[in-house]
Amino acid sequence: MTTVSQPAAFNQKLRIHALWLLAVAFLSIFIVSMPLLGGESGLHEPIEMSGVTLLFAAILGRLWSILYIGSHKNSRLVTDGPYSVSRNPLYLFSLIGVAGIGLMFGSLLITAALASVAFLIFRATSLREAAYLRAKFGADYDAYATETPLLWPDLRLYRSETEVTFSTPALATTFRDAICLLALFPAIELLEKLHTTGYLTTLLYIP
Repeated sequence: MTTVSQPAAFNQKLRIHALWLLAVAFLSIFIVSMPLLGGESGLHEPIEMSGVTLLFAAILGRLWSILYIGSHKNSRLVTDGPYSVSRNPLYLFSLIGVAGIGLMFGSLLITAALASVAFLIFRATSLREAAYLRAKFGADYDAYATETPLLWPDLRLYRSETEVTFSTPALATTFRDAICLLALFPAIELLEKLHTTGYLTTLLYIP
């Protein structure tokens, strides 16, 4: 008798390592470059503030999502709240945050590159997780997946219970991550100041 092996849960360390490599690569670029639309450009501040807005939206979205998923990832099928409009709202809001970081730097090219690579990482992760959840929850997941988009939200599908029980450790971890993300804004501003004052050499200007 032949047994069919079920897919294993996706190793989240692979996603985290890939995102860290992405962060290190682009930090290296930030250190030696400046946006072509610098502080003297009338577009620099609006682009930068758009990035800050997206980053705040990403943080709030991730906190909202973790209230629903908590510590139940891969152990229970969550389909309410943000999970009623997207099967992967945490990845969706993380992607929005990545785009925000690129805009905070002031470069549309960096924004497009960051968001594109992050999208590929999150999409690959989402597909692997979908295979695991389909094997684990069967028809329930099939029905959920048929109705709910993998990543991009369909707001018409929104539904939620009136009360939600959340995991305080998971929320605390997400809040800690939010503090780290917010620290990127002064860090990028500091890099910009070091370039404009000549303490860092600018090797290239990026549109």
